[in-house]
Amino acid sequence: MKDEMLLEEGETLCWEARPAPRCYTFRHWKHALFGLFFLVVSSVWQYLGIGMANEYAIAWLAWLPVPFVLVGLYFSCGHLVQARLEWNNVLYRLTDRRVIVRRGLLTPRLQSLPLAGLTYFTLHWQGEQLGTLRLYKGQEQQMILHCIEHPQRAITLLEAAIAANGE
Repeated sequence: MKDEMLLEEGETLCWEARPAPRCYTFRHWKHALFGLFFLVVSSVWQYLGIGMANEYAIAWLAWLPVPFVLVGLYFSCGHLVQARLEWNNVLYRLTDRRVIVRRGLLTPRLQSLPLAGLTYFTLHWQGEQLGTLRLYKGQEQQMILHCIEHPQRAITLLEAAIAANGE
């Protein structure tokens, strides 16, 4: 999807960013720790299942833990690889009319939020110059911009949009 296609006619681009790659990839590091623990437990179960299947001649005992081992593999390292590959398609834009987020692994998806509906945002700092913005319309979270480096310009523009909305 071409970047020029993201803007509507007459729309002015005010700010553009991509997430920091390392932060974006490891933003769910707690899932990876749980996945590693789950993988170890599932692998032990798989080992014991193979032994029991050989001893008692019951083949399904060896196959029963396989889905759990696969889930453990995904949560321990698969989602990290997926996030790193998805990073290539992630783009954040702030225009004079809306916030645009493009993301997706195989087929990029677009999400946009009109600035007119924006009521507030929160910033979660992840480092000295690194943060994640959560944008809200009413009390409902509408959009997340993960791992933005130097988010001050975006914050200034969002504050101006919220002030213009009378919030």
